[in-house]
Amino acid sequence: MRFSKNFKPAMLSLAVVSAFSSVAFAGDNDDMEHLTIFGSDTAINDIPGSAHVISTDELEKFDFTDIMRTLTAVPGVYVLEEDGYGLRPNIGMRGTGQNRSEKVTIMEDGVLAAPAPYAAPSAYYFPTVGRMEQLEILKGTSSAMYGPRTTGGVINMLSRQIPEEALAGKLSLSAGEDGYGKVHGVVGGSGKNVATVFEVFRYQADGFKDINHSDAATGFIKNDLLAKVLVHSDNDAKYYQELEFKVKYSDEDSDETYMGLTQGDFEANPYTRYSASQLDNMSTEHKQLQINHHIKLSDRFTLGSSAYYNDFSRNWYKTSKVNGDSLGSGGIEAAAAFDAGTFEESAMTVDIKANSRAYLSKGIQTTLDADFGDHQVKFGARYHEDEMDRFQWVDKYLIDATFTMSQTSAGAPGTDSNRVDSAQALALFVHDEVTLGDFIINAGLRYEDMTIERHDWGKSDSGRTLTPSHKENNVDVLLPSVAVSYRVNDELIILGGVQKGFAPPAPGNEDTDNEESFNYELGLRYNQAGFNGEALWFVSDYDNMHGNCTASQGCDDDNIGNQYNAGEVEVSGLEVKAGYEFASNNVIIPVDLTYTFTQTEFKNDFSSQLETWGDVIAGDELPYVPENQLQLTVGVVGDHWRSHVLVRYTDEVRTVAGQGNALLTDRIDSRTVVDFSTQYMLAENQKITLNIDNLLDEEYVSTKTHGSIMVGKPRSLTLGYQYSF
Repeated sequence: MRFSKNFKPAMLSLAVVSAFSSVAFAGDNDDMEHLTIFGSDTAINDIPGSAHVISTDELEKFDFTDIMRTLTAVPGVYVLEEDGYGLRPNIGMRGTGQNRSEKVTIMEDGVLAAPAPYAAPSAYYFPTVGRMEQLEILKGTSSAMYGPRTTGGVINMLSRQIPEEALAGKLSLSAGEDGYGKVHGVVGGSGKNVATVFEVFRYQADGFKDINHSDAATGFIKNDLLAKVLVHSDNDAKYYQELEFKVKYSDEDSDETYMGLTQGDFEANPYTRYSASQLDNMSTEHKQLQINHHIKLSDRFTLGSSAYYNDFSRNWYKTSKVNGDSLGSGGIEAAAAFDAGTFEESAMTVDIKANSRAYLSKGIQTTLDADFGDHQVKFGARYHEDEMDRFQWVDKYLIDATFTMSQTSAGAPGTDSNRVDSAQALALFVHDEVTLGDFIINAGLRYEDMTIERHDWGKSDSGRTLTPSHKENNVDVLLPSVAVSYRVNDELIILGGVQKGFAPPAPGNEDTDNEESFNYELGLRYNQAGFNGEALWFVSDYDNMHGNCTASQGCDDDNIGNQYNAGEVEVSGLEVKAGYEFASNNVIIPVDLTYTFTQTEFKNDFSSQLETWGDVIAGDELPYVPENQLQLTVGVVGDHWRSHVLVRYTDEVRTVAGQGNALLTDRIDSRTVVDFSTQYMLAENQKITLNIDNLLDEEYVSTKTHGSIMVGKPRSLTLGYQYSF
């Protein structure tokens, strides 16, 4: 494991702080909620900003393994489907853009989860939501303590917690259409001073697409293993402490592609793929080690520290050119003609690029929680390093009249892309929550100091024997935030706030400009009896917005990794969330409504190589941001059973920046997708489940990349059984 010269001193300093503080005060161990953002003592209702929790019970309603289907319950969140199973999520918040969730801070158990969140934020790895116990989502001023990207928001996922019982666990089995299967097992327990948990999660499918003239697979297999060991002092110890070790491993093998369909082929049969994509495959491996230390110094002071190490590698071996043309410049049309028998030749060339990348991410962070009565203060520090190593090549194939692909030449590793992007970052923050009568004021200040570098050996030095070209961005920034909530009465709270949003420039940003914005929100919450609701108006006023050039954005190979500056952009909208429980005879009928309205506008002209931006004129709207999103969930809950119907509406979206009425080629039409779930308790510790995704079998376009069309997942039925002890 390789560390920079600054990493070991930073670890030592934070360790000294932790050790020194352990001799300061006495206390007990009540309610040490150290991995969550909110904690059990924090009332979300009083947070002066957008904050939502998706609990274990909510996650189990539909038993989703797709994070994007889960997050649509939160207003102000946008998702862009790709493979239909959520393997590589595209998540945005408040108009930030969804490309590989690059504009959202993703955390698991309170630490950064993206493979390289500073140097290469596009998340080709994403934690499996099916093994999570809780999701916490913050937007706007509520997310100001977390970074490095603070404009959109934060998603913190809480992994499997150690059972409090001496021995407890569960086993879940599911099977469904298209070869879908899931096995999820958990066992663990707590002794006097030692507690453990072990978890296995595996899910797979054969895929819902067929490849023309081929029996090649289109499915996936993904495995997750998790183990935790917790050692703690006696509950009556003078300074109660916990030391937790978390080890996680995951891998994936999926036969996914970036090759979509032409409009004509989509209309004829949307669930097909071209024969030129038959060898496309993604293989990944992820290893994580996390060590958490927590000490309750007194009734007023608690210190929590975490050290973490993530190693992620992947190779997406996928078609990049067909008949010499990139997918967005004629390659898709050539593949379509070849499969239809209208291609001018009996054979065709196919380039398959090995998009091989290795990521490292490591750091140490600590937070001191201080209770000063009316002031609840947090002091935090994090030192972080990450890197992405691109070492890629292209293999060439010939596909003949029998649609068989034969390799004609093998590329040498490092001859297509051969560079390392890296980052070192120190973050400090202080956050004060002040209670003044019926007012709660949150004031924060975050400081980030980072160095982001690129070392590029080019395509002709695969051995990395020569001196690479070098580019370095040094950035430091102060990010203030302030938010206020006012309790009008027991039912009504008015809230508002302003924060400075920020994202660092990528190594491929020629102008080294930060993404900066001022973000405002104003709204109210109302809770009475069985009703709860909130409405928030938000405005994100960008001085400069980033657009990152990735393969998923349709960028040419030579531009991948570059970053473009859009200049001034304004995003505004309304977020509404409401729920009510009706009681009728012996059943409860819960109703939940989520609605988001969004307006976007580029404020100046510019040109970029992004397929989704292109040449922008002031007044153009951002692509892939629907004006209206609505989700309605209605349930019926009895003594031993429950059923829920979820209706999700997504408005028409542009696929490229523009204004006025978009052409068919530049838009995705609106759609309504309905999901259904029902559960029956066989006994107190056993239940059976039935889930149907896309109940009405809606055929819809999920995304358009490389000038082609990707389809959403069709109706999918799954039966499950769960036993717990």
